[in-house]
Amino acid sequence: MNHKGTVSLETERLILRRICIEDAAYMYKNWASDNEVTKYLTWPTHTDVSVSEDIIKSWLPLYEKSNYYNWTIMLKELGEPIGTIGAVEQRDDLRMAHIGYCIGRNWWNKGYVSESLSELIRFFFEEVGVNCVQSRFDPRNPNSGKVMAKCGMKYEGTLRQSDINNQGISDAAYYSILADEYFNSRTK
Repeated sequence: MNHKGTVSLETERLILRRICIEDAAYMYKNWASDNEVTKYLTWPTHTDVSVSEDIIKSWLPLYEKSNYYNWTIMLKELGEPIGTIGAVEQRDDLRMAHIGYCIGRNWWNKGYVSESLSELIRFFFEEVGVNCVQSRFDPRNPNSGKVMAKCGMKYEGTLRQSDINNQGISDAAYYSILADEYFNSRTK
C-alpha cells in the first residue's frame, strides 16, 4: 500500500481534513455530546467539551504517521465540522481499510456521510492502493447500512453478538467493496 496519511480531500459539498484542537467546541456541540448520535457507537457520549479536547489532543500526534487516517467532515456552506470519518482499522497484509463514521443529528439523511464515504473509498482504492474497503454497523441502526449500500458496498453477513457498543453486546453487519468491483463500476 502507498500510505499517504490524512491528506485534505474535497467533494462537492464537503472538505475532509485533519481535525485540530480548535474543532473541539464544534465536535462537542455538533455530534459528540448527543446521546442519539453515539447510541450505536463504541465510544461514550462526551460529557463536557474538555473530553472532546482530550480526544483531539490524543489524535494530533498520530497524524505524523503515514498510515493514520482520521478526518473531520466539514460542511462548506456552514464552515464548521459536523462529524468524523476514518480508518478505524487497517491491515497492510490484506490491503484492507475498515471505515467508521459519525455525523451530527442535524445533518442526518442529507447524503453527507455517503458523500464522505464515497470519497474515502475513491481515495483508498485510487491513491493508497487497498484491495478491500469494509465497514460494519449495528443492525438496529439500519441507516448506517443504507449509507454503505449507497456507496457500492456489498453485504457480507452479520456476526451475531460479536461487537459491543453503547447499547451493550451487539450483532455486527459487515459490508465491503473490493478494488476490482470499484474499478469495474468506474468503467461502466
